Amino acid sequence: MIHHSCDLCKRPLDPEDDVRYVVKMEVYAAFDPLTLSQPEEDGDHLQDLDEIIEQMEDLSNEAIGDDVCQQFRFDLCPECRKKFLANPLGRKIAEKFNFSKN
Repeated sequence: MIHHSCDLCKRPLDPEDDVRYVVKMEVYAAFDPLTLSQPEEDGDHLQDLDEIIEQMEDLSNEAIGDDVCQQFRFDLCPECRKKFLANPLGRKIAEKFNFSKN
């Protein structure tokens, strides 16, 4: 039997009594569309692609993956779900500190 616990408060979740919520997050690099210009008639596009592939082969797969996309999955209890939905980016915590303007 699989046992679940809340990833925020660490409380064990009983599958018969507790509702378990799943939060999935995906963080990825946003690529803006390129402005297309007239293609160069005399350019060697296959050579350009070959150079790009050679550069990518020099990098490790982990380095490319972490920079491009990361996925997360969390299990939450009902109370922690409410907290998460009220402040999903954690901004309100930073706003609580009121520093004087010395």
